[in-house]
Amino acid sequence: MTSLAIPDWVSDAVFYQIFPDRFASSKSVAKPSNLEPWDSPPTSHGFKGGDLLGVAERLDYLQDLGVTALYLNPVFQSTANHRYHTHDYYTVDPILGGNKALRFLLDEAHRRGMRTILDGVFNHASRGFFQFNHIVENGQASPYFDWFIVKSLPLKPYHEPSGQHGYEAWWNLPALPKLNTSTPAVRQFLWDIASHWIQFGIDGWRLDVPCEIDDDDFWREFRRRVRGTQPEAYIVGEIWGDSRRWLQGDQFDAVMNYLFARACLGFFVGDSLWHQEIARCGYQKVEALDAQGFADAIQRLLALYSRPVTEAQYNLLGSHDTPRFKTLARGDSSAYRLATLFQMTYPGTPSIYYGDEIGMEGRQDPGCRGAFPWDERQWDHELRDYVRRCISLRKEHPALRRGDLFWLFADSGVVAYGRRLGTETLIVALNRNLQPVTLSLPTSGYLDDGTQLQSIWDGEQLRVAQGRIEGVRIPARSGAVLKLANTP
Repeated sequence: MTSLAIPDWVSDAVFYQIFPDRFASSKSVAKPSNLEPWDSPPTSHGFKGGDLLGVAERLDYLQDLGVTALYLNPVFQSTANHRYHTHDYYTVDPILGGNKALRFLLDEAHRRGMRTILDGVFNHASRGFFQFNHIVENGQASPYFDWFIVKSLPLKPYHEPSGQHGYEAWWNLPALPKLNTSTPAVRQFLWDIASHWIQFGIDGWRLDVPCEIDDDDFWREFRRRVRGTQPEAYIVGEIWGDSRRWLQGDQFDAVMNYLFARACLGFFVGDSLWHQEIARCGYQKVEALDAQGFADAIQRLLALYSRPVTEAQYNLLGSHDTPRFKTLARGDSSAYRLATLFQMTYPGTPSIYYGDEIGMEGRQDPGCRGAFPWDERQWDHELRDYVRRCISLRKEHPALRRGDLFWLFADSGVVAYGRRLGTETLIVALNRNLQPVTLSLPTSGYLDDGTQLQSIWDGEQLRVAQGRIEGVRIPARSGAVLKLANTP
């Protein structure tokens, strides 16, 4: 595999995104005393005390669900519960258990064949970052003066209103001074961090707002350093729109595929979407889509990138930056089930945001970052079982991970498509309607007359006749998956 190739493991992976302060807490990690109760509503500044040993202790849960890879929101030392305010890039936050806890988690995950990528926050640091604090104390005499973009002295990192603090900051927030990546020492510092943690044993990076380091040469060198250390490392950028600039094989392998999530919201939630919440997050605006509009949107997305990139895209339905999918669907679990079945039968790398599989809800930050309820009486077990079944379906059928996708039908609230790899063909039909439907699906030449098909989940036998699959029954707000009869 060349240094520019997509890592082979990515297309087969199922990711699970974890917000470390909120997923699980281990009694083996010493905690400060002033923590919020685990089951109280999340707040912007409060800490719950989740840690990395807690994650390690829950790997059985994740493996049972079918997860094979973890994406951890930032873990480095910080004064913020989300840890995007980095103080020390070489130290895992002690509340999370420190570097030893990350070492243990990585070893346990790798022992189980699971991968782990970390969140890399390289556009900005924090006002507690040593080199920034050095400027606060010493002004223009600081050897680190060119590490940040200083506009006036003295710096006023706690000055309100924002915009009068004397330096460039992310979104003009004084807590987040922007690193000056045109300074050679800063570039070297960030590349060294990237290589250091790859050497430590992580399996890749998710890059926070990388478009704000508007410098292709910086990211090309970042990729060379990371891949030179670990040729199978996965590099994912947080880009919300068209990402072709960064996906030419010399910068990122993939991006967080919010265009995919947007299309899923538009169709599976549609007119019932909670637009007030959409307006407060990065989606900006999501239009309701009918079946043909959804098929068109997905086809445009498939055409946007090369096939290797499409098969490596990080396909998500929600994240720490968006309201929970179920919340946007006004509590409708069926919308999330439909979207999950589509996600698990679509090209790319699916990701579950922690807790979505048990029906967690939450509005925009901090609501979408609630603590995982380990009391199973609070879980939607039917939903979790459904997500587990969809993941298992994906893992059992290579065509769902690496096969061609072809459309068969898109009308009246129903879409149907096929996935084919070699001799394996599967047909997926999704019914958004509030009523069951029975379809006569055209095969569009992909299946010969006389071909026998079988429903994967209920065993019903069907047959292709005169270029159509007759009698495809799909319950309301549900889906059907068909395979060639007498195949595994």
